[in-house]
Amino acid sequence: MRTPRVHWDQSLQALAKGYAWLPDRRRRIDGDVVHTRVMGQRAVALCGPEAAQFFYDEKNVRRHTAIPGPVLSTLFGHGAVHTLDGDAHRQRKAFFLSLVTRESTASLVQCVAAAWEDTVVGWAPGREVVLFDEASRALTAGVRRWAGIPLETGEVAALAADLVAMVDGFATAGPRHWRARQARTRREAWLGSLVQDVRDGRAETPEGSALDVVARHRDADGELLDPRTAAVELLNVIRPTVAVCWFVAYAGHALHRWPQHREPLQAGGGFAVAFAHELRRFYPFAPFLGGRAARDLDLAGERVPAGSLVLLDLWGQNHDSRWWPDPYRFDPHRFLHREISPWELVPQGAGDPHTGHRCPGEPFTVAILAELCTRLAHRDYRVPEQDLTISLSRIPARPRSRFVLVPTSR
Repeated sequence: MRTPRVHWDQSLQALAKGYAWLPDRRRRIDGDVVHTRVMGQRAVALCGPEAAQFFYDEKNVRRHTAIPGPVLSTLFGHGAVHTLDGDAHRQRKAFFLSLVTRESTASLVQCVAAAWEDTVVGWAPGREVVLFDEASRALTAGVRRWAGIPLETGEVAALAADLVAMVDGFATAGPRHWRARQARTRREAWLGSLVQDVRDGRAETPEGSALDVVARHRDADGELLDPRTAAVELLNVIRPTVAVCWFVAYAGHALHRWPQHREPLQAGGGFAVAFAHELRRFYPFAPFLGGRAARDLDLAGERVPAGSLVLLDLWGQNHDSRWWPDPYRFDPHRFLHREISPWELVPQGAGDPHTGHRCPGEPFTVAILAELCTRLAHRDYRVPEQDLTISLSRIPARPRSRFVLVPTSR
């Protein structure tokens, strides 16, 4: 079993190259297992469906202590389900899974669609609209209503800005990162108080709503979540829904570059779902996932020392020609009449969300995105001159202009 030497830390290179960092490293060695060092720690980076199965096996890789503090302080929250393993993880994740049913997904899509129509009715012909920002507010209004969170209409924009900030600042330093920390502190305090009010009977929420389920959930020790942790997990329900605004902006970008998809997308149905899947595969969102080796491991003859970081290259796998022919061609048809392996398409992780760490809200993302993309395809607008570049060194990436459109009719 080979134990390669790792000489220097790659943290600065990872920040500079972003999504391209791990694929570039793998190309240099012409293999799927990269030994490196990041944040002063030994790390092993993997890619491919077999590597994903290896990564999601809790006997091999654990999440506890693997997520850096700055990411917890912005994106996930300290004490979140993402940091748990074993029975504790399964017990906490159970309430997330209880919220993701066919009926609740349809209800969420209905709430978001209604909020979207409330938003676009205000788009004045001839006046520029920033799609990323408009989508974030519509998604916030919709998921807030679905989750049973009381909020005045005038407060939606501020909540949307905070939820976007948490996602936008998790993988960077400087102002974006500090905005994300401040947003999380502010919203954890607000939702923690709201959870306590629901428990004490001072606030009402519909039975079975996300707020109700989180407030009543008991962890593996039989105890209610403390209000701050409950707030963390409630944010982990609504924040990923609002993050769909990244893909809505990408949808505008894709329809502008490849307008031949507009007409079939207007029909909705299977093509809309395929379009949503291709957006998630083609455009950058999560670069990689991290865990920690639970023991000394052997992967394809490569030694993975116990305690070392293990990284799963999501962006690289979604753009590898071994699994995606002509991977840099945007083509929703690749998802029509084709069974997708849970280890193959990995924009939000891999595997079965009922047994592993894969995001349980992925059905929400796909259903909302298919609905909003269909509605966007039906709207009449022109795309003015703007900077539509997408930098792979920015995590999370997005069109530099956030995609500006000009409605031509109501």
